Amino acid sequence: MNIDWKEALGALKDSGDIPVDNTPDPIAEESETYKGQTEPLRVIVERKGRKGKTATIIEGFICPEERLEEIAKILKQKLGTGGSARGGEILIQGDRKEDVKNILKNLGMKVKG
Repeated sequence: MNIDWKEALGALKDSGDIPVDNTPDPIAEESETYKGQTEPLRVIVERKGRKGKTATIIEGFICPEERLEEIAKILKQKLGTGGSARGGEILIQGDRKEDVKNILKNLGMKVKG
């Protein structure tokens, strides 16, 4: 007996045995958390000193390092890319300037750049 996993999953969905994910959208949940950032953030794309690789840099954060790491984690998850947070700025791999600006605006932050 060879059952396709897609058919088995479909049968579970139809029967209601799979619980529905009712967790709130992280962007909506986080938008209240990050409104404390009063200064606009600058989003720039840079290649210099990175062996020809492009990086998107967000600078101008006025927050504790833990909060900076939380914001970086959200950005990396939403964009599906790597990056880091240190020294009051976040580095995201690749040219993702417009995507980063949209996510930060959805988090309730002012963005320039």
